[in-house]
Amino acid sequence: LRILFGDFMELNDKIIFKVALITSLVGIIGMLVFASYIEPKEIQIKDITRNNIGETVAVTGVIESIKESSSGSSCFMELNDGTGKINLIIFESTLVELKDAGNDLESFKNHKVKVIGSITEYKSSMELILSNSNSIKLVS
Repeated sequence: LRILFGDFMELNDKIIFKVALITSLVGIIGMLVFASYIEPKEIQIKDITRNNIGETVAVTGVIESIKESSSGSSCFMELNDGTGKINLIIFESTLVELKDAGNDLESFKNHKVKVIGSITEYKSSMELILSNSNSIKLVS
């Protein structure tokens, strides 16, 4: 009996492996194709809580102030969306990207922007960390 079903099981295992492999590849390719179309959720500053820590969100508001760290390795912007204020943190690698792309940080001051960032908490305050230079755009 084992001899009769052994070959049958091996054939099924090979078929199952091939189907699983093809399905996985199609899924990965689909994720890569559609990843650029997936937008982070829009949120208002008043709605940001500790429950959102680690999430990537989009916020639209006006940059009210810009301060560079004493070492110049990071930048802090204050964003006001009319419902509240939040600090945006831009670390050195993103600062370099912004400057290399020809963006002057002061050009964002007192202008409406859309930012995409990861929510963190520092000294009991919620903050947004910008991940790259494409994470901040002027809005008309």
